[in-house]
Amino acid sequence: MTSAEYLDDLFGLHGQVAVVIGGAGELGGALCEGILRAGAHVVIADLLEEACRRRVEQLREFSDKVSYCLVDVTKRSSLENLLQVALKIKGRVEILVNCAGINAGTSFLEASPEMWDKIMAVNLKGVFEACQVFIAHMLTAGGGAILNIGSVTSSLPLSRVFAYAASKAAVVNLTKNIANEFGDKGIRVNAICPGFFPAEQNRKLLDEERVRNIINGTPMHRFGEPHELIGAALLLLSPKAGSYITGAAFNVDGGFTAAWF
Repeated sequence: MTSAEYLDDLFGLHGQVAVVIGGAGELGGALCEGILRAGAHVVIADLLEEACRRRVEQLREFSDKVSYCLVDVTKRSSLENLLQVALKIKGRVEILVNCAGINAGTSFLEASPEMWDKIMAVNLKGVFEACQVFIAHMLTAGGGAILNIGSVTSSLPLSRVFAYAASKAAVVNLTKNIANEFGDKGIRVNAICPGFFPAEQNRKLLDEERVRNIINGTPMHRFGEPHELIGAALLLLSPKAGSYITGAAFNVDGGFTAAWF
């Protein structure tokens, strides 16, 4: 076996079906590309059809093993439909990635209950329900891997995004609890906690002063690029490379969290 073949075997996802919720977004799209290139069939799941179609067209440059399904993570029936659509590909789903998320910038006293509820509904409750729906299937199908997306704000305070931070802290805690419950049942559950990536949802929050403070607080002195999440994702999703990893929360943040401690 050549080195290339060894690495492909170690990190490959050949023959698997992966559902990426939030796959039409910038970070989700990068994860879709990485998972697709690793050999899986990728189902892009997102709220807007036009965005899903654009992402499918982009990814078909690499492989035709890509499709999409519209989903609203705030509705359990929509998540159940997503599972059924994915099962039509080969009868089972081995991988779930929860990448849907929203953010809002406001001070604590200016925040509305409606804003809080909306962020929690998408960022936390959506992950909870998606994990329930897909784990119920994985238990009957012999196992699987789930990757949730946390944030460096899961463990650090950051001004004006307290609701987002609270939701992501809860996602990391939920990840560990689910991993603990299903670790002996062939289901691995991990999280990636990205640092600062200029994705669509947070770009509007990045004024000049905030950008300067983030760069100065990041040892690598730059923002992350979406493709820089792929390596960690493949490690955690691969049935061989990640076979003994569950309940982990990997920081991919240019050293931002290290600089705080």
